[in-house]
Amino acid sequence: MLETIEKLLVLQDRDRKIHRVQAELAHISPEREGLRAKATATQAQLEAAKTRVKQIESERKRLEIEVESKKEQITKYANQQLQTRKNEEYRALAQEIEHCKAEITKIEDHEIELMEQAEAAQKEVLRALADASEAKKMSESEVAQLDQREGKLKQELAEYQKGREELAAGVDEVARLRYERLMKSKGDNVIVGINHGVCGGCHMKLTAQILVNCKSQKEIVPCINCGRILYYTRDMELVAAE
Repeated sequence: MLETIEKLLVLQDRDRKIHRVQAELAHISPEREGLRAKATATQAQLEAAKTRVKQIESERKRLEIEVESKKEQITKYANQQLQTRKNEEYRALAQEIEHCKAEITKIEDHEIELMEQAEAAQKEVLRALADASEAKKMSESEVAQLDQREGKLKQELAEYQKGREELAAGVDEVARLRYERLMKSKGDNVIVGINHGVCGGCHMKLTAQILVNCKSQKEIVPCINCGRILYYTRDMELVAAE
């Protein structure tokens, strides 16, 4: 195998490791934000449950004030009954009193409903509190693990990148530039082997002359179909599979 090809294969292996680490790093930030968003959502649910409890309590207090107001009206009408001597006014006041009593009954029925709602809302607060607490705990733990993993990956990436500069410097400049151009268009599968007469990159059949040139290992041979750099080793089959 050509020394340049050997060096390019080592460089390609390093680039693949760099790309793998970069891909892992790219996923960490969204994953971390997802964990925090989940914790934020459970906290929002808790606040919503608390707000619901406050709304119910506020409504109950409003109804209590309304009941008191109705009772005051009943007292007022009763006093007016004592003072009037007209039967029509007396009956009218009696009707107002009965109307107030009916309103009070409706309000008290509503208060009972609100009490039931308040009990359910309190249970929801306790559930949401437990969920928020657990989500926060898990988020902090998993975010800490991600931060630690991110730190290790950044360190690993820095080491790979530093080593790459050294590897790239040892490759013939023309071959290296050609390799790097291919990396931009083909990804990290640029130096490919031959097996059963096809390119290891595009998997297209190669001509007999290309196969001979690769086997002679005297020069860099590109695939006529995709442009990738080809190489051959003795364990590879040059004859096309039937």
